[in-house]
Amino acid sequence: MELVDALDIRRVFPQGPTQDQIDEFRRLGAEQASGVAIISTRIRNRDYAATVSAYLSVSYDPPTLLVSLYAESRIALAVAESGSWALSLLTAEQKPQANWLASPGTPVEGLLNQIDFRRGPLTDNAVIAGALAFFEVETTAIHEAATHLLVVGSVVSMGEDATWKKDLSPLLHYGGDYRRLKP
Repeated sequence: MELVDALDIRRVFPQGPTQDQIDEFRRLGAEQASGVAIISTRIRNRDYAATVSAYLSVSYDPPTLLVSLYAESRIALAVAESGSWALSLLTAEQKPQANWLASPGTPVEGLLNQIDFRRGPLTDNAVIAGALAFFEVETTAIHEAATHLLVVGSVVSMGEDATWKKDLSPLLHYGGDYRRLKP
């Protein structure tokens, strides 16, 4: 079999995927644990933030990150307009913050009123207090991919905020729920 034939997705879904196939893809994709983070940005003195688990380090030199955002979401539109964003990697203890910002229908006004944060030193975007790590990022490219925007950016500032302790664990998303590494 030629490599091109093996990669021809149209052979797998000749008419496009059915809802059952989409659901199965989602279920199988949930078998991979991923870190949970909060992405934030600021436009015209209004904060926008959301919980994400689809992000990755693209390069160490120069430090570059990518985040995948549903294209019609408030956060995707805000990040695309603002040109900068912050990504705060959460601890297992920050599950309430992750739940709040993953909930549909969160308010536009006062979105971060119940979350402890500070302003990033270079972008002024919200950095979640107590995060395992944070990155301030300037967008360098946005790519449309199916229903999502892949936002790529250069890291302009980074650090850590969590106080180390023996049972410190990242917040993970696995099997459709939040998990931790350490009991």
